[in-house]
Amino acid sequence: MRAFGRGNGRMHGGGSRGSRWRRPVEEQRGIYRARDGVFLGVCKGLARYFDFSVGALRAIVILLFLVTGIWPVGLLYLIAAMVMKMEPVVPFDSPADQEFYNSYTNSRAGALERIKRKFENLDRRLRRMEDVVTSRDFEWERRMRN
Repeated sequence: MRAFGRGNGRMHGGGSRGSRWRRPVEEQRGIYRARDGVFLGVCKGLARYFDFSVGALRAIVILLFLVTGIWPVGLLYLIAAMVMKMEPVVPFDSPADQEFYNSYTNSRAGALERIKRKFENLDRRLRRMEDVVTSRDFEWERRMRN
């Protein structure tokens, strides 16, 4: 089982570069906030995306906090936390799953509307099949074939 990061999922230095799940769909590249991050998961998500050490990235961010006077980097960090999507709980099995997850995180109402349309289409198809099977012509055709 491959880890989320590019490495083999082993511990590197003081922190883990991998995740608790594999990447089955085209290496599942995307910038997501890590669910198991220390503070909002921004640093860990960026480290996974760029295949960089989480500890080193956190050290750089803390250093930038101190050098710039906390507010500019703090504001950018909070904006990044709001813009970045949370990583999915379950890995994607297909590109369609990834596309649906991205559409759901952008617009839940739109994603729910797509699901509703899909089930309405399935219901319509099922009704047509039931009409064909329960019609009198279907019984006659079946008898004539046998």
